[in-house]
Amino acid sequence: MGRLIDGLHHVTAISSSIQNNIDFYAGVLGLRLVKQTVNFDAPEVYHFYYGTETGAPSTLLTFFPYQGLINGRQGKGTASTTGFSADLAAMDYWLQRLKKFNIPYKKPQQRFPDEIVVYFEDEDGLGLELVFNEKDNRPGWNNTIIPKAYSIKGLYHVELWLDRAELTMNLFTDQLDHTVIRQSGNRTRLATADAPGHYIDLISTPESLKGLAGSGTVHHIALKATGPAAQETIRQRVIGRGLAPTPVKDRNYFTSVYFREPGGVLLEVATATPGFTTDEPPEALGMHLMLPPQFEHQRKHLTAILPPFKNNWSQFK
Repeated sequence: MGRLIDGLHHVTAISSSIQNNIDFYAGVLGLRLVKQTVNFDAPEVYHFYYGTETGAPSTLLTFFPYQGLINGRQGKGTASTTGFSADLAAMDYWLQRLKKFNIPYKKPQQRFPDEIVVYFEDEDGLGLELVFNEKDNRPGWNNTIIPKAYSIKGLYHVELWLDRAELTMNLFTDQLDHTVIRQSGNRTRLATADAPGHYIDLISTPESLKGLAGSGTVHHIALKATGPAAQETIRQRVIGRGLAPTPVKDRNYFTSVYFREPGGVLLEVATATPGFTTDEPPEALGMHLMLPPQFEHQRKHLTAILPPFKNNWSQFK
């Protein structure tokens, strides 16, 4: 049997302000708003997908913006930091850009020999990193805000803070097709391939407080299944591990299975297809509220209660 998991699919987080969220990710970071839809489990809340041009798997950070929600807390049992990939030559550009928009950041640090990391947070306190490297051949989005040579190429890694990292590591290596590729201190890096967009970093941090849900926290991380059959095989493996995955759920742009790993982080296994152009053409992605068929009859109600937002980011050039 071939590989069942092929890196990250997306990361989904929670925010407290619709406009601030869009301004930060589409404006400051220059990501494309690939899709505006609703939370399929709570349709009176938006679901925003940010990524590169077509929203390919491994480029996506998505948000449920609960207007006015109180902050959560990063800590054990959470995916506390999400890393974005950019070319090493773009580092000076990004340091100046973060300064321009008054975003505090930690000074660049060499984590592994082939990457330099800059940590910062969004307005909700979500932990983010820019990881500068020379091994990412994914194209960034050629938008009008950030020169393509400096653009974000997609996700680089996700960092999980755990009380007992070995339990989570065993799940990833035994059932989820990952291998250990690097270790440094309390950090263990897992991957299905040694490439940006494939890395899961397990941080053993038993002394940390337990994380709390709220704005500025990750809701779940999604792994990319190589197809529906691979997704079902993973589901059966997880059942055999004694965990409790959901049935396969139709998310319109992919199908999903959810379960919690032993450390408490909610995981998803998602397919790559049918993708985001199933209901709007590539040139129009993210420009209109798209509803799945089961909510289309509620469009008038939903458009009346979902807060409006501005999508002009010229001030972020």
